[in-house]
Amino acid sequence: MFSLITCLIWYLYTRTQAKQYYSFDFDVDVNQISNLVIYIVMALNNLLASFFLILCSVVAIEAATGISPPLNRSSFPDGFIFGTASSAYQCEGAANVGGREPSIWDTHTHNYPEKIFGRSNGDVAIDEYHRYKEDVEIMKDINMDAYRFSISWSRVLPRGKLSRGVNMEGINYYNNLINELLDKGIKPFVTLFHWDLPQILEEEYGGFLSPNIVNDFRDYAELCFKEFGDRVKHWITLNEPWTVSKFGYGDGWAAPGRCSSWLNKNCSGGDSATEPYIVAHNQLLAHATAVKVYKTKYQASQKGLIGITLSCDWMVPLHDTESDIRATQRAIDFIFGWFMDPLTLGDYPSSMRSLVGSRLPKFSKHEVKLVKGSFDFLGLNYYTSNYATDAPELSMARPSLLTDSQVITTNERNGVPIGPMTSSIWKPVYPKGIHDLLLYTKTKYNNPLIYITENGLDESNDPTLSLEEALADTPRIDYYYSHLCYLQSAIKDGVNVKGYFAWSLLDDFEWTLGYVVRTGINFVDYKNGLKRYPKMSAFWFKNFLQKKKVMHSELR
Repeated sequence: MFSLITCLIWYLYTRTQAKQYYSFDFDVDVNQISNLVIYIVMALNNLLASFFLILCSVVAIEAATGISPPLNRSSFPDGFIFGTASSAYQCEGAANVGGREPSIWDTHTHNYPEKIFGRSNGDVAIDEYHRYKEDVEIMKDINMDAYRFSISWSRVLPRGKLSRGVNMEGINYYNNLINELLDKGIKPFVTLFHWDLPQILEEEYGGFLSPNIVNDFRDYAELCFKEFGDRVKHWITLNEPWTVSKFGYGDGWAAPGRCSSWLNKNCSGGDSATEPYIVAHNQLLAHATAVKVYKTKYQASQKGLIGITLSCDWMVPLHDTESDIRATQRAIDFIFGWFMDPLTLGDYPSSMRSLVGSRLPKFSKHEVKLVKGSFDFLGLNYYTSNYATDAPELSMARPSLLTDSQVITTNERNGVPIGPMTSSIWKPVYPKGIHDLLLYTKTKYNNPLIYITENGLDESNDPTLSLEEALADTPRIDYYYSHLCYLQSAIKDGVNVKGYFAWSLLDDFEWTLGYVVRTGINFVDYKNGLKRYPKMSAFWFKNFLQKKKVMHSELR
């Protein structure tokens, strides 16, 4: 009886959130139903309950309407690319193998293990370095078109600088991976920097705190263009520069672990009022300089594209007031506009220039010309959304990236999450946010070419579950299905999206969360030789990517 009630309520909730995808009228009190749903969802504390929750939503839709909404690759434009994503430090392992030297994440996890759940690290990770052929075969079996991975800077340039020598063993590894992908009909999308800066550059001049990083990144990028560009046709310079600035230099939770001493977070040094902005500025200049090299020396002959990946939680006003509406825009400015405005308009958002003042670096005329327009495509990482509310009292706080926007964000309103929590340990599910973020980008930034470079759901790594139970990730299937529905709607609304990458192919090392969460559509058995097993979501994607309509009922 509980399951039947739950499924009915979940059905009503999903109808209010995504009724545009079904061709009938349905009117309910959105707030009343949403609140009731959230309280019930929060009470479902195990995967089995989540399974019935998702299953019942499907049954209810079909029973009430006779409709099972079809969705598969043919629901998207011709040539639309589907893939999965990863990064070097999270997956490769082999930290001390093949001539690789430490990155700042090796140092961070070993020197500050208390900042990582489970005091874990990526020394072995999921050992993709030795298992890449097996993993590429998994991608092929799922019918994926592309694989987004990153190159470990310290694997190809162990001493950080091109002038100090190239590690051909590292070059050979990536050549082998790229060739294996192409042999299996899978396009490589390559990220040059996914947070694992060579430790030697951090020690030598402070990494991204110094303008010296610009030329060293340029040289590293050009090496990759020379070695791999005949086969790689999609390059991403940086992954989520905001994340590096905020968590690496704002609150110190991520490598290199810098922040102001008054935050009392055991940081290695730093200034949360200035360093995040300096690091962001140098990341933009490094990105733009690498793009210029590619466009002037390689693009004509290699015929590839180059872009950057940004992240943004969508923001919704906590209250329907002018102050919260303005605060919501500021929140977006301080995450997304921080990078998109310079890349498209040539300067930082006016809200940041006003609130940060002289602590915000300025672009010279030459730098404006260099940065503005320095991308062929935009990668977008979207996971969840938050409420934003005006917090003028923060104007009295000590200057810091953490308070400069004078906005407080939260994922709850009156104790109710913005969306159901399902299996995630930290993020509510709000698929409408991906649609709203895409429409915002289209409108404000002249409809750039976009790839969704990450989108996915975590779940707790519960050691008490049997393997069969751990593979039953139905909340993840529902997450992908609902986000792909909203993505399809954004495309119909004119957004120029050409691809979608699910995070992630395999469970992996999830940065400060270590291995306490699982994000993969394939299960990695950490206790038994890192053996891979497909989860239900992998089978769902395999079905989804076949050349036939996939009914949501096929979850059963």
